[in-house]
Amino acid sequence: MDDVVIRADGLTKKFGGFTAVDHITFEVGKGEIFGFLGANGAGKTTAMRMLCGLSHPTSGSGTVAGYDISKDQEKIKANIGYMSQKFSLYEDLKVWENMRLFGGIYGMKESDIKEKTDRILDNLGFSGERDTLVRDLPLGWKQKLAFSVSIFHSPKIVFLDEPTGGVDPKTRRQFWEMIYQAVHDGITVFVTTHYMDEAEYCDRVSIMVDGRIEALDSPRNLKRQTCSETMGEVFRKFARKATRSAD
Repeated sequence: MDDVVIRADGLTKKFGGFTAVDHITFEVGKGEIFGFLGANGAGKTTAMRMLCGLSHPTSGSGTVAGYDISKDQEKIKANIGYMSQKFSLYEDLKVWENMRLFGGIYGMKESDIKEKTDRILDNLGFSGERDTLVRDLPLGWKQKLAFSVSIFHSPKIVFLDEPTGGVDPKTRRQFWEMIYQAVHDGITVFVTTHYMDEAEYCDRVSIMVDGRIEALDSPRNLKRQTCSETMGEVFRKFARKATRSAD
């Protein structure tokens, strides 16, 4: 694959006698939307933590944005964005304060932070909420703001960990429009989701079962290979092979 921005080769993570991630190998190309699917306990969160430079692999190797995941964790963190359903924004800070904080963390110039904050808030229709505390925003607004913050510094790759959890279908569609715009701007998207309709939006999808990648292809090809009409059917056919239940 040309322009590979994420590469995993035999990537493995063990916790004592438990193998959470078991020799996974895959590549993600520049500008791709890559869906990383798996039931709870499949190992996808552990794998993502290694790729983000937050956890050392037990064995195997990998690179993200050209940097070694075992040696260059800080360089990886500087070149990626990350959004989690659990934590992405500081609830007790105002909208603009969150954006200024994250821009500063990534070393952006003050003038660039101000210009980009104004532009993003205007694009989101949030200009009237710039002084609102994040905790007072509706959930859907928080999710869209959190995504904007995760790519505020124009990273090469953004990792999205169940980014649309709990929001209504209309907001999820709007969120995916923002993802498509990010890809148009040159950002590669690595996303986990429990919504199988969202898997249809990905260029390629991998499905993890018990720490291993059991399937990897485009949604269209996976449906054809498994004689399925939807990605939900595809996922269930692979996920039922699982024998463990804790990540």
